[in-house]
Amino acid sequence: MRVLVTGASGFIGARLGAELVRAGHDVRAMTRNPERYAATGTPVFGDVSDPDSLRAALDGVEAAYYLVHSLDAVDFVRRDAGAALAFGRAARGADLRRVVYLGGLGNDADQLSAHLRSRREVERLLTATGVPVTVLRAGIVLGAGSLSFELMRQLVVRLPVMVTPRWVKTRSQPIAVTDVVAYLVGVLTADEAAGQTYEVGGPEVLAYREMLVRVARAVHRRLYVWPVPLLTPRLSSAWLALVTDVTVPAARALIDSMTNEVIVSDPAIQRLVPRDLLGFDDAVRLALEEGRGDGHHRG
Repeated sequence: MRVLVTGASGFIGARLGAELVRAGHDVRAMTRNPERYAATGTPVFGDVSDPDSLRAALDGVEAAYYLVHSLDAVDFVRRDAGAALAFGRAARGADLRRVVYLGGLGNDADQLSAHLRSRREVERLLTATGVPVTVLRAGIVLGAGSLSFELMRQLVVRLPVMVTPRWVKTRSQPIAVTDVVAYLVGVLTADEAAGQTYEVGGPEVLAYREMLVRVARAVHRRLYVWPVPLLTPRLSSAWLALVTDVTVPAARALIDSMTNEVIVSDPAIQRLVPRDLLGFDDAVRLALEEGRGDGHHRG
C-alpha cells in the first residue's frame, strides 16, 4: 500500500516509516525539508499550514498517518486544530481509504487537560471530514526521543532529591515505542479498524513516582521524592523547564496532563493485533541504550 507518514522525522514517525517499509509498504515521508530528510521512505514536501502542499503530498496515496502536534507552542490548541482541519480536508479530496491518528489516553468523563482535550479535538476534526479514521490513544510512550521519557530521565539524573507536586501519585499505563509502532502498522490493513478507536498501553499501571524511582534505578541513581500540595501547575512547569531541556509551553502541557489518569479501559487492540508487550523496565533499558547510541541523552 502507498502510505503517507506525516511527522516522518519525529520520535514516532521515523520508527513507523522504517517498520512500514519492512512490512512491504511504499512509504512517502512528509516533511518541510525534503532535502535534509535522512530517515526511511521517499521524502515529499508538505506543510499543514499550506493546503496546496498537502494535496500534492497526498496525490496517489491510499492511506496516511497523522502524527502532527505543536506542543512546544503556547497556542498549540489553535495550531493543532487548524492543522487537523486542513489535513482532513486534503485527505477527503484525495479520497483516502484510511487515516490513522495517534492521540492520547484519558477518560472523557474526567476534567481533561488542555493537551488531552486538544487531542480529542483533532480526532473530531479528522473524523468530521468523512474519511475513515482509525484512532490509537496512548499515554506515556517510552523510547529515546520521547518527551515524557526524556523528562523523567533528566529529572532523576539532575535531581537526586525532588520536592514534587501531587501529580506524582497519578497513575499511568506507559507503553514501549516498539509496541506503539507495531499497533500502528497492524491497524493499517485491518478492515475492521476503519472508523474505530483503540486504547493502547503496556502491561503495567504505575504512578509517576514509581516510574521515576524505576528510571533512577535503571541509571544507577538513588532518588528521594517528597510530594507537597502547594506546587501549582504554573510553578511546576517553570521548575521542569529550569532543570530539564523541556520548554516551558511543553512542560506546562505535560504537567496539566499529569493530573489525569491515563489507563486503558478497553483492551480490544490486543485481539486485533496480538503481541507480547514489553514491560516498563525493559522498555526503559532499551530507551537508554538507544539514547546512548544516537546522542539523545545529554546528561
